[in-house]
Amino acid sequence: MTELSHGGSVAGVVIQLPTALAELASSKTVELAVAFPADVGDALDALAASFPLLERRLRDETGALRRYVNVYLGGVDVRSLSGLRTPVADGAVLQIVPSVAGG
Repeated sequence: MTELSHGGSVAGVVIQLPTALAELASSKTVELAVAFPADVGDALDALAASFPLLERRLRDETGALRRYVNVYLGGVDVRSLSGLRTPVADGAVLQIVPSVAGG
């Protein structure tokens, strides 16, 4: 079972959100801590349980990452690792970065 906490020092994985997505997480902070997820998908499941609007921006109906959403673990895009099944260690930092287009 994963627990979600806003900021503070919680064992587990820290998920960093850009300001625009932090608003969907009902949080003034841009970091959310998820306690003890097994992998990236588990960490995102914890977010989804608490913040359904955020979930819809990150993953599609099948649960796959949307193509314009990048998730980095240790600076490496998880798509180049094992995707959502990429294991995460205690203390890891996940960065969620949506692509930005415009001109």
